[in-house]
Order: sequence, then C-alpha cells, then structure tokens
Amino acid sequence: MALHIGVDIGGTNLRIGVVDGQRLIHESRTEADFSGLCKSHPPAIAWQKIIQTSSKALLAVLDAFPGVVAVGIGFPGFIDPNSQRIAQSPNLPGLQNVDLAADLAPLIGRPVVVENDALAAAYGEFRLHPEDCQNLIYIGLGTGVGGGLILNGQPYPGQHGVAMEVGHIIVRAGGRVCGCGNLGCLEQYASASGVQITYSELTGKHLSAAEIAGMAEQGDIHALAAYQAAGAALAQVLASILKVVDVEHVVIGGGMSQAWALMQPTFDARLDTELIPVLRGRIRVSISSSGDHAGMIGAALLAAESQRVS
Repeated sequence: MALHIGVDIGGTNLRIGVVDGQRLIHESRTEADFSGLCKSHPPAIAWQKIIQTSSKALLAVLDAFPGVVAVGIGFPGFIDPNSQRIAQSPNLPGLQNVDLAADLAPLIGRPVVVENDALAAAYGEFRLHPEDCQNLIYIGLGTGVGGGLILNGQPYPGQHGVAMEVGHIIVRAGGRVCGCGNLGCLEQYASASGVQITYSELTGKHLSAAEIAGMAEQGDIHALAAYQAAGAALAQVLASILKVVDVEHVVIGGGMSQAWALMQPTFDARLDTELIPVLRGRIRVSISSSGDHAGMIGAALLAAESQRVS
C-alpha cells in the first residue's frame, strides 16, 4: 500500500506523520515559531521562511520514506476550497492569499493538498471511528480554537472555506482583540492563550496554560476560574452551533483537551442551560482518543483521496 504524509502546522511547531492506510507509522516534530516569525517579519519574508522550514523537514522524512506518494497539510487558516490558497491565517498574521501547495510541491517532488487544520482533524477522527456516526463536529483547543464539520461522511469546508471557524464566533461583545480583526472571539477565552490572558487579568502573573492547569489542580481559585471561563465560553458557542447544525457527536481535541477535567463541570452546566430542551441529554461530547494524531492522519487521508480523484 502506498504511503502518504500528513502534516499538522501550528503556531509553534510542525508535526509530520507518515501514514500507511489509516495507521501512523512514523512521527517527527520540528520546533518552529511560525506565529512569532509572522509577527516579526514582513509577510513575504515570513512566508519564504515557512516554506524553507517546511520543505527541509519534509525532505528529511521523505529521505527515510521514499515510498510516500503525496502530502496532505492541515494549516491554521481560511483555505479556499476551490483554489486551496490560504486566504488568511489569524494566528499567523500578515499571511494573505498564499499558495502553500504550489510553493511547496516543487521543492519536495510530491503533490501537496492543503486543508484547514481542524477540518483535517475532524476527518481523521471520523475515519478512525466511522462506526460512531456519519455526522461529527470536531473542536480543537490549542493556541487558538478550530472547528471542523463532517456531514454524511464528508468534510464540509463551506463555500469560502470558513465553515466551522468556531474560534471566531464572538462571545464577548467589545471583548479582547483577536487576530482575525474582531473583538471578543471565542479563542481569546477558550484557547491556551485565552486561559493565560484570563489568569493574567485575575492575578497580574504571566504563566503558561500548563502551569495554570497544574495550579488549578492544586486548588488555586484564580487558575481554576480561568479554566472555568474557558469551559463556559466553549459551551456557549457549541450550544448555538448545535441549534443550526444538528449532529449527535462532538469530539474535543488539541493540547488543551488534556485539561478537560478542569473545564468540564462548567462546560456541562452551561451547555445544558443553553441547548434547546429537545437536544438536552442527546449530545455526546467526547475527548479525542487519537493521541492528537487525528490532524496528521486526516490530512494524509485527504491527500490519498485527492490522488484517487485525479
């Protein structure tokens, strides 16, 4: 069976997985502060460095696995479903209308498919557990908050590639400034950076989300309040989405999901309050069991399917 690569590009690292069928057989990680790069360099230079870093990391893996026939990339941004160009990336500021597939493919000698990172993860979750249901919402909690929707077994990007951009649903009118240009977006409250900001506002201290989680587990009231606020904001948004997109199964993934126990009580209470009565008790919310590999597997599977179509 042909091998495919799935890449998960984040704001601070680049993860590459070699996939055989639906099985991840190799994973490598490259520390890459793409977010900081985009904030400190002009867009053209930042983009060139992103391409250089990505191609170098991919070539190293391809050298070890020459049987790879195509590469799928999950990228944090608004991906045009027709052209695959990246229209904008709120967490990688300055990037607009760039073509990752066209710029990267000649350097690595393989066809490249690009999809929104959360949608790729949603597809990975669906394919890893197809017996669960044909309709699924995935929400990834990390540096930002991403969302992906699977309808009737197919990933749904939307007309303009912005379907399920849940992180940019406004939860606080006139709230914190978001990278997308709006104020009060969900990811400013329910992401790792959102938890850091909430804790800092409460205490004046600047700690990582992991450090705050550790303090919350020890009973620190301000740390726990930061995670409770994240859970409440997430539930508020999800309740609204479920009134529009009526699906049974919601999967929560991403690095922040490791602290789900700190968010869940507030999340459950808020979700139950804000759902319409007919949906209460009928929505299954689970934490990803993929070990945070769904994004790479989903991207690789999308690359494999693009080869079959072509």
